[in-house]
Amino acid sequence: MNVSELDGPARPVIGLTTYLQQAKSGIWDVHAAFLSTSYLEGVTLAGGIATLLPPQPVDADIASQILGGIDGLIITGGRDVDPAAYDHDPHPTTDEPARDRDAWEFALVAAALRRHLPVLAICRGAQLLNVALGGTLHQHLPDVLGHTRHQQGNAVFNTSRVTTVAGSRLAGLIGENTNAQCYHHQAIDRLGDGLMISALDDDGVIEGVEIPGDDFVLAVQWHPEETLDDLRLFAGLVEAARAYTTERVN
Repeated sequence: MNVSELDGPARPVIGLTTYLQQAKSGIWDVHAAFLSTSYLEGVTLAGGIATLLPPQPVDADIASQILGGIDGLIITGGRDVDPAAYDHDPHPTTDEPARDRDAWEFALVAAALRRHLPVLAICRGAQLLNVALGGTLHQHLPDVLGHTRHQQGNAVFNTSRVTTVAGSRLAGLIGENTNAQCYHHQAIDRLGDGLMISALDDDGVIEGVEIPGDDFVLAVQWHPEETLDDLRLFAGLVEAARAYTTERVN
């Protein structure tokens, strides 16, 4: 059956990575895989179907098989990437490593790039994508910038003015600039292989990167799921995933 023969436009399935850590619910205090529903709402409001991809034993075949059942991938936010992954010693402020999650997401990114699967990476996801491609991170922006405006603490997001690079995919989606909801004390330092900068903030911090070309591989350092009145990034991924599905079916 051709996608065009279906009753209405196809709703692509978008896989989202999750946390894997201790969580409390009522009387239960368990090691759990979970994700804020704001990510799921961003996908569904943009016309996609959301499914969760919790960390699990890493195997290239498992990652490839998982991605064979979805049409797009979101690498979500969370704890800091283990600095050992980019050959740095940990800064005192860097989170304890979440190695199971790191390894799982590195495997998913590698498999997704091989399959030309549309990818949107958010906050930690942008940092992980950069490291996966050989880049490095600033482990603590206050050491570089002298202020804490990118992460105020206490789960309070700060608004940063972000300017896109003309001609980038990101600029095509959101225009010349946007007010971004930021909560990060780390950021991209040396750019990973094949990535280009697609957005900077007023401090010169890299807030967006992408892989040029036909494949949709886009990463932002901010949290678009925090402002669901603006679905342009989620919609861009969903549309790319729909095109990917159409091409695969045909």
